Amino acid sequence: MTDKSAILIDLRFDRESVLRALPEAFPDRTVIDMGDPANRDRDLSSASYAVVWKPDPELFRRASGLKAIFSGGAGVDHILSNYNLPDLPIVRFVDRSLTDRMSEWVVWQSLHHLRNGFVYADQQRSRVWREIAEQPEARDVTVGIMGLGVLGADAAAKLKVLGFRVIGWSRSKKDISGVETFDANGLDEFLAQTDILVGLLPLTDDTRGIYNRSLFSRLSRSGVLGGPIFLNAGRGGSQNEDDLVACLSDGTLKAASLDVFVKEPLERNSSLWGLPNVLITPHAAASSDVRALFRHVEQQVRRLENGEPLQFVVDRLSGY
Repeated sequence: MTDKSAILIDLRFDRESVLRALPEAFPDRTVIDMGDPANRDRDLSSASYAVVWKPDPELFRRASGLKAIFSGGAGVDHILSNYNLPDLPIVRFVDRSLTDRMSEWVVWQSLHHLRNGFVYADQQRSRVWREIAEQPEARDVTVGIMGLGVLGADAAAKLKVLGFRVIGWSRSKKDISGVETFDANGLDEFLAQTDILVGLLPLTDDTRGIYNRSLFSRLSRSGVLGGPIFLNAGRGGSQNEDDLVACLSDGTLKAASLDVFVKEPLERNSSLWGLPNVLITPHAAASSDVRALFRHVEQQVRRLENGEPLQFVVDRLSGY
């Protein structure tokens, strides 16, 4: 083994999960863990691959021998928008465990709003025993998913199993069995049918701030839930949070479940914390399983070194 096969790790999330996963990862390679203080001033020019999540801004200058960059999550905007990157392939993290977690969050939140979760939680706090007489079924509700990549397609399939009518929107039209889909030109038609809007879009110049008053006002207002509901587990920068607060306060939106925010952690003085019709989770909808991440990187590195093309490579022009 030579140092040229070294893998550089710079993951700015839960340190304990990284430390638990590292002993079993990349057994035949040199691993340079930037979370270890001993490596902070180390010569990084021998590293061939980097696995990163919001890394040190100097990392790519110091690691001049890289052949590929692997994102520590499904999103890549944290890399594309903040660094002067070398001309190398950037690979998204795509894995069953991450996909399942995201779909579970979308299903959980859809059921929470379908089954009057806010009302019953409030009644519990007040020790009130009162059944809500009218209970819509999943089949009465249309869930519209914006973003039909791996995560969106899987969420659509799992929502359909529960009986929801599911439609989908993406910039270019996608074909998904049993799901009516719309492209960029069909946004108004898509929104007009949507009772629960699910945001799973990547963050690009086109999607920054796309979830705003103009979009929310075009959602269906005749559904059985009594008003449109917004779920966002895609990227925080895709939502205009001033518009979001206003729309949740004036009835343009009935409720929301939010996992991502423009600035994270969500600031303590954000008005979103205090809204009674908002459920907040701390960017936890689809936390990366670090062991699965390292397996994904190992598989892709093996492909590259065997002369096969990398999978899940980001198109820098589209941003995903």
